[in-house]
Amino acid sequence: MKKILIIDFGSQFTQLIATKIRKLHAYSEICTPNNALKNIDDDVQGIIFSGGPSSVYEEGAPTIDTKIFDLGLPILGVCYGHHLIAHLLGGQVKSGRIHEFGKSVFRVEKSVGIFDNFPKESVMWMSHGDEIIKLPEGFEVAGSTESCPIASTVNLERKIFTIQFHAEVSHSEKGMELLQNFIDYCGVANTWYIENFVDLVSEEIKEQVGDKNVFLLVSGGVDSSVVFALLNKVLGKERVFGLFVDTGLLRLDEADKVEKLLSSAGFDNLHIAYEEERFLSALKGIYDPERKREIIGNAFLDVQSAVSDELNLNSDDWFLAQGTIFPDTIETGGSEHSVKIKTHHNRVPKIEKLIEEGKLVEPLKLLFKDEVRELGRLLGLSEDIVGRHPFPGPGLGVRILCAQKADNISNAQELENELKEKYGFDFLILPIRSVGVQGDARTYAHPVVLYSDEFDRKILDKIATEIPNNYRDINRVIFCLSSSVKLPDPKVHDLYITKERADILRIADDIVHNIMRAENLEEKIWQFPVVLAPIDFGQGESVILRPIESVDAMTAVSADIPFEILKISTEKILANTKNISAVFYDLTSKPPGTIEWE
Repeated sequence: MKKILIIDFGSQFTQLIATKIRKLHAYSEICTPNNALKNIDDDVQGIIFSGGPSSVYEEGAPTIDTKIFDLGLPILGVCYGHHLIAHLLGGQVKSGRIHEFGKSVFRVEKSVGIFDNFPKESVMWMSHGDEIIKLPEGFEVAGSTESCPIASTVNLERKIFTIQFHAEVSHSEKGMELLQNFIDYCGVANTWYIENFVDLVSEEIKEQVGDKNVFLLVSGGVDSSVVFALLNKVLGKERVFGLFVDTGLLRLDEADKVEKLLSSAGFDNLHIAYEEERFLSALKGIYDPERKREIIGNAFLDVQSAVSDELNLNSDDWFLAQGTIFPDTIETGGSEHSVKIKTHHNRVPKIEKLIEEGKLVEPLKLLFKDEVRELGRLLGLSEDIVGRHPFPGPGLGVRILCAQKADNISNAQELENELKEKYGFDFLILPIRSVGVQGDARTYAHPVVLYSDEFDRKILDKIATEIPNNYRDINRVIFCLSSSVKLPDPKVHDLYITKERADILRIADDIVHNIMRAENLEEKIWQFPVVLAPIDFGQGESVILRPIESVDAMTAVSADIPFEILKISTEKILANTKNISAVFYDLTSKPPGTIEWE
């Protein structure tokens, strides 16, 4: 089968490249740099070098045998791949004066090869801190951005093309066209369809499980519901035990809603365990985001073990199954050269041990959310299930931020004054941190609040892009909805997860989602996290609204909600929840911010 080989240098987006190539009906496979030459056979028609978190000039940075350039195969270098090709062939790469994260306008300078008949200007998605400052011999500049003079290169004689941006992410508006051009240039087409995956994964499940049974942890979300349907189809309902765990960290009335939804879909092998006390007790006094995720992941396994014991299920006869999808493994550092952004609850050490022992069934682990939805439709699931907004397995556990004391930047006042002088608005750097992803690496930096009595979305988006690109201590920009006047510096209280805090967030979350449904905005929004933060401006904590638009969770933009609707949401939250002193709206894209704050 003709294919494109993707060499993984540790990018968060490597599997996404493979997915997008398959979406264009070309077959693709991934390998490591060390095994690349061994994997190149007569079926390989083209090669893609992925991005990665390293810098090519650093000691120990991943590299590849230069013999690969002598094979005469078309090569496309993406981000780190763009730098590595230049570096290995005699060019020069250094840290960029301005780092680019998020959207940037790409301009074609040379319309040849894969850039032939390509739009002169298009928005592409950047995530880098380095740049090429000297071209290798035989290469020409194919494209540029305002901050990056060499954003793309070409060497037609050697069939090599490189791009600084990530064409594979959904927010690169002409990225699919560029990948299609590369597929056409390689002469590869019509080798991959999702139906092929169903047949392939069904055989893999049968081979792995044999004559044993499967215990599936069901969240009620898209991923686990699709796995439930797939396992029932492949193995039969009598061999699949579905367990839904009420952790005490669910949205309002979530357990009842999930039970009714899955029962209506014919899942009569679903069981429910009410375990609020177990989870909240385990999280008492825990503040660190990574520690919280690990505790929640382990608690799920403890529940599974307890239920198995109660029902006298012999562990030798059962496999554990999860609805893990590829973004979970990517952000946990799931490939040779990638870094950990955050530990997902389904990638805690106990789970990793089960993987090593071959006792974990994860049929969707190579798919992204949009592919999972497509698979669910093929399996006959309703849009009420496959169209649900994603909700993290740890639930509100990753949306209730915890802190023991303020975490201030020493030069916060200086930076706030600098930002005000530059943009004309008041700013406040919050004394807490959130997780982000920049240049394929994890950041744990501060959000900055923007205050204004005007809401010009175009201006706000520009500011939200520029600030994280230029200020390394900041990875999020949020807009204050409850006050246009700069609030006094907040207090940060010693707070961990409690039932009271979970109840407050449940009410705020329910208010927001009811308003979105009433305003017919549910379909426009891909996911809408509502976050509770221990930031006190005089009357209690703060709520952060984080509506985003995405396709595959690998990139995202802040959803453009009408200001009037945001104000209504703010007023209802303040009127109907106790101990809330401020409401904010997250303007940050991914990158530089992850979708969830933790």
